[in-house]
Amino acid sequence: MKTTTQIWRQLVSWVVISTTLFLVFVMPTSSIKMHASAKECSFQAIFNFGDSNSDTGGLSAVFGQAPYPNGITFFHAPAGRYSDGRLIIDFIANSLGLPYLSAYLDSMGSNFSHGANFATAGSTIRPPNRTKSESGYSPISLDVQSVEFSDFKIRSELIRKRGGVFEGLFPKNIYFSEALYTYDIGQNDLTYGYKLNTTTEQVKAYIPDVVSQFSNAIRNVYREGGRSFWIHNTGPLGCLPYVLDGFPELAAQADKFGCSIPLNEVSQYYNLKLKETIVHLRKEMPEATITYVDIYTVKYTLITHAHEYGFEEGVIACCGHGGKYNFDNVARCGATKLINGKKVIIANSCKDPRVRIIWDGIHYTEAANHWIFQQIVNGSYSDPPIPLNMACNSHNTSHD
Repeated sequence: MKTTTQIWRQLVSWVVISTTLFLVFVMPTSSIKMHASAKECSFQAIFNFGDSNSDTGGLSAVFGQAPYPNGITFFHAPAGRYSDGRLIIDFIANSLGLPYLSAYLDSMGSNFSHGANFATAGSTIRPPNRTKSESGYSPISLDVQSVEFSDFKIRSELIRKRGGVFEGLFPKNIYFSEALYTYDIGQNDLTYGYKLNTTTEQVKAYIPDVVSQFSNAIRNVYREGGRSFWIHNTGPLGCLPYVLDGFPELAAQADKFGCSIPLNEVSQYYNLKLKETIVHLRKEMPEATITYVDIYTVKYTLITHAHEYGFEEGVIACCGHGGKYNFDNVARCGATKLINGKKVIIANSCKDPRVRIIWDGIHYTEAANHWIFQQIVNGSYSDPPIPLNMACNSHNTSHD
């Protein structure tokens, strides 16, 4: 009979052999070489561009705070985020040892010493041609965010020269070249077309222009000295309650998980065009490291296999009011009503957001955001497949 020590040694030997075989036969050779030669980055700042998926207070600073119960899980109060807690960008910052990003538009208690967040909820890549009150979309489109960044870079250096407290509130000039530039935007450009009653084919027809304007924003940062880019593609639009509720004809064409097939196909088409553009940008900007992150696959996997990962109700909102998806567009999360002279919340949070994926019909819960972050941080869903903390290493190849 084998002793416990012998069994243990045999088990360890099996694990080593299995891991080696996996590396040799499964992982791409270029990926192994990349990891071997890559160094861990020392990102001193993050500059983020995007929409509500990464807005940490921009829209709230201009149009009023995201109402309670937003923020209840982590911040225990509204904190400028359309979620019960933290967003993916918060987990990115935390993992790199950096503070949570202050919104560029927020003048109250902000500290920009290690970056700034230019994202606002409702932002599009292409400038909207209607006001926020008419369309619901933010006037702070990606081109505006790019101008804000350029101005921020110039003024930061000037303000730091004043010394004193100002020196500690803005990034050092060298941080701009050593920063990670993150992007999570595009979702609203897709819904914008549907709200104008255009067909799926018509939405697809303008996507190349959307992606072209996206690439212009990246070029702008590159000209300003940015070199490390972390770009999320867009998630499965067809799995979000606000779209399923707003476009019932498209929602009726659903897969077995309740997600709209045509809407998800549009998301995938946008992602395809974005990835193609990034391939061209790598050739055009040889000093840049551009990491494309497949957020779509991660989010779709979570929604369609919710129970396997400890979650409930894939396409049902946690915070909402009635309807098939617990979503009412005229009574969104935090909506109130006067009852006997008292303001009462009629669109409140579910009992336990920690086991739910969709927060308010549009955005994700902190628990879902954390799970998504855990999947992408090691590079498993990135092109090239390198971890977040190595996303400053230049590369000349990508994987389809």
